[in-house]
Amino acid sequence: MSIIPVGQSLSIVVPAYNEGKRLADTCRKISNYFTEHGASFEVIIVDDGSTDNTSQVAKELSTKYDGVKFLVNKENRGKGYSVRRGILETKGDYVLFTDADLSTPIEEAAKLLKYLQEGCDVAIGSRALPGSDVRIHQPFYREYSGRIFNLLMKAVTSLKINDTQCGFKCFGKKAAKDIFSRQALDGFSFDVEDLYIAKKLGYKVKEVPVVWLNSESTTVSFIKHSIQMFIDLLRIRMNDCRGRYSQDGKEG
Repeated sequence: MSIIPVGQSLSIVVPAYNEGKRLADTCRKISNYFTEHGASFEVIIVDDGSTDNTSQVAKELSTKYDGVKFLVNKENRGKGYSVRRGILETKGDYVLFTDADLSTPIEEAAKLLKYLQEGCDVAIGSRALPGSDVRIHQPFYREYSGRIFNLLMKAVTSLKINDTQCGFKCFGKKAAKDIFSRQALDGFSFDVEDLYIAKKLGYKVKEVPVVWLNSESTTVSFIKHSIQMFIDLLRIRMNDCRGRYSQDGKEG
């Protein structure tokens, strides 16, 4: 039985920075899963100015699998920029973005899609809810920093979300285009910004417990990106005060 209603389709966006070694396996798992479930889908890989062979691998995958496309940033622009670029190119009725390491297994997409089909506009994977299954944990200092960030995030944005940073989120087509066309941040805080925009525009957001396995290979710098993410929380509030996230505030 298809996890996508007949006549509808799903777009999967995969931001990739120096992911040449595992991108082929990721694409195989995504393609096999949705093909087995009879879903109409496309995969958009966004190479964020990688210095390895990510671009070449993505090109080869686009010829091997139907529906796989790839975009290349001329230079490293950030995960937020890459996800936004990919999502604004999508054509599906539903839009999922997932990390290239599939820390959340692609099979968990069915949980998010279920809530979208029941009327939610945005469904996000969470590692912090009862029912979440974190099978491989991050190092303790990253988990501790994440808890502190979440407390600050709630204080600054008033969002009532327990895990904004799980890289597994799904949107209805209209919500995806409305939200990401207003996104201003290019770095790792883009998740918070997009959820803030969703709330601002009145979209219904559902946080869903998922399976998660930490990947030992990461491009995230603990100190550098932690500081930047805290600064970005203030930028989100400033952007809101300037009207960027209002109904008429998106970029053309």
